[in-house]
Amino acid sequence: MTAYELPTSLNISGVDFSIRTDFRAIIDILIAMNDPELDEQAKAVVMLQILFEDWQSIPAECLDEACQKASEFIDCGQLDDNPNRPKPRLMDWEQDGDMIVPAVNKVAGKEIRAIPYMHWWTFFGYFMESGECLFNTVVGIRSKKAKGERLDKWEKKFYHDNKNIIDIKTRLSEEEQAYKDKLNEMLNLK
Repeated sequence: MTAYELPTSLNISGVDFSIRTDFRAIIDILIAMNDPELDEQAKAVVMLQILFEDWQSIPAECLDEACQKASEFIDCGQLDDNPNRPKPRLMDWEQDGDMIVPAVNKVAGKEIRAIPYMHWWTFFGYFMESGECLFNTVVGIRSKKAKGERLDKWEKKFYHDNKNIIDIKTRLSEEEQAYKDKLNEMLNLK
């Protein structure tokens, strides 16, 4: 994969497999990766099912390679220099969608939801160039908070006024939510 082409297939053990490249499909994958109901294996299966048009034809012995190639595609071919270093979670594709879309629209010069197709790498390129916007303000504040850095006066006020969009909501599995509800009931916190 190179920056100057838009891949539409991935080569798995010498065989090209067609992939779904529209940005909406990839965002569906990214949202699934944060689903508390799915374990790591289920997340991998969801990724393969969404990304590969004919995922059932990938030989079982090639599934690890398919997952690796899928991840590389989703990361636009960019390799993480330090993959084992923990990174703070600064965004949520589902929660932040209402801020991401206008930021990308501004760079793209059009309403991206109205077009039938946009390659993931094109979308991601627009996303990376979004510049000054509400979304990047929110991510900047999240980053400072995650690093324990002091917020500027205007950032403190912005955070106070907009906690609902800045704090990433923790999604619980049904089991975790039931436990939490039961505990709250026992402690009369409802």
